[in-house]
Amino acid sequence: MLQSTINNSQVTGVPIDLRAPTSTRFRKGDWWKRLVILLTLDSILISIAWLLVYVVFEQGTNNQAHLFFTYLSLQLIALAIQGNYAPGRQRHNYWRLIKTITFAHCVPIVVQALYTPNSQLNSQNLTLYWLTSTSLICLGRLSVEIALEYARKNKILGFNSVYIICSETEREQATNCVQQETRYNIVGCDDSVALDKEHRLATLEKLNQLGVTEVFISLTAIQNRLYLCWLFQTSGITVHLLPMELKPIDRDLVVHNVGGLTCLSFMSPAITGKDFWLKRIFDICFAIVFLIITSPIYLAIAIAIVIDSPGSPFYRQTRVGLHGKEFKVWKFRTMRNDADKMQKELEALNETKDGILFKIKDDPRVTRVGKILRLYSLDELPQLFNVVLGEMSLVGPRPLPTRDVNKFSARHLIRQEVLPGVTGMWQVSGRSDIVDFEQVLNLDLKYIENWSLWLDFQILWKTVDVVVNKKGAY
Repeated sequence: MLQSTINNSQVTGVPIDLRAPTSTRFRKGDWWKRLVILLTLDSILISIAWLLVYVVFEQGTNNQAHLFFTYLSLQLIALAIQGNYAPGRQRHNYWRLIKTITFAHCVPIVVQALYTPNSQLNSQNLTLYWLTSTSLICLGRLSVEIALEYARKNKILGFNSVYIICSETEREQATNCVQQETRYNIVGCDDSVALDKEHRLATLEKLNQLGVTEVFISLTAIQNRLYLCWLFQTSGITVHLLPMELKPIDRDLVVHNVGGLTCLSFMSPAITGKDFWLKRIFDICFAIVFLIITSPIYLAIAIAIVIDSPGSPFYRQTRVGLHGKEFKVWKFRTMRNDADKMQKELEALNETKDGILFKIKDDPRVTRVGKILRLYSLDELPQLFNVVLGEMSLVGPRPLPTRDVNKFSARHLIRQEVLPGVTGMWQVSGRSDIVDFEQVLNLDLKYIENWSLWLDFQILWKTVDVVVNKKGAY
């Protein structure tokens, strides 16, 4: 069994997966300085626009300080929500700036028209204020960019320390592209071996020691390694993909230009992991409430199992979970007590193509009550105990028995880097009808690479439909 090299995978008894590592950091670099500068500059320019229109133009006859603070707050909040303070080229996307400021000006006008039609807002002054503030903010952003470009060229301003990971054949081209951007200082290069499972933590430590804020990785180097983006992001490092040979990626990316080459960037959020902790809180709260409400159903199922077949109503099987750690998964017993011993005799009847999973449509070990439980997936209900214990999540790749995991190749182990789930992409896409493990793996990869809270809720909703309609169950 391959064990993960990730240490400290437990925090107060709660397992940590790719989406919530133990060392979550703020984004590296001087982004916060730019944020402070832009916020201050925008506030000053908005104030100047107001003074020009309502003090100089009206000769100070109108005292509308409350309106000034309202417009100032609306414009700054709108600019922030629309990403105009984000790093990269979005901060000087002038068309977006104009649309955002226009929206911020329209909100009070609409509110006035609906609720205070007799107020003293002057449409002429508002129009003039909109034109003035929009022009000043756009000019201010242009001035900042010109000043930054000048400071970088004259080495007045520091550079972003970046690292390049690509093959030897791509290194010269990648280096030339990145060097064309004046804001970058290349502090090192490495090949794709640096991203392998046994080297990636050492690579991350090296990047942190070098003070790297951004890393450029060629698509060929990160192929089948997209989950590493979480590892870099949670260390505060922005990930850029250099498409030396462009291939489709099912992920929301920021596309921009680096040295004439289209670059796909995984933008590191200011801080990560909050969505995962929301997911864990929801998992535990839902599992506890569901167990309390449905306890009579659990009792009825347990009694039916004992009456149908002698033995315990529960079955605890060793499964492989997060970071390759074994745990006991809870299920209602659907087979005879000697089912594990019989499996070796039935291996020849296995219906999966590659033999990794063990599936038989008419398994002779399944009891009468067990068939009904499996048909409606009721045998999986006790796994909510595992959810409460932090060993599983409601949604995630299904934990597999050690027999199956022992047949994994290295690329399959990505499944073990996130918390396993009671249901997942596999379960809502065919369940037992899928007999090729590569299909299962591709579905799990799709879930991992595109994970979001919304995707979890979609899978939970689809699971209800799959269970009710008995799709792919046996």
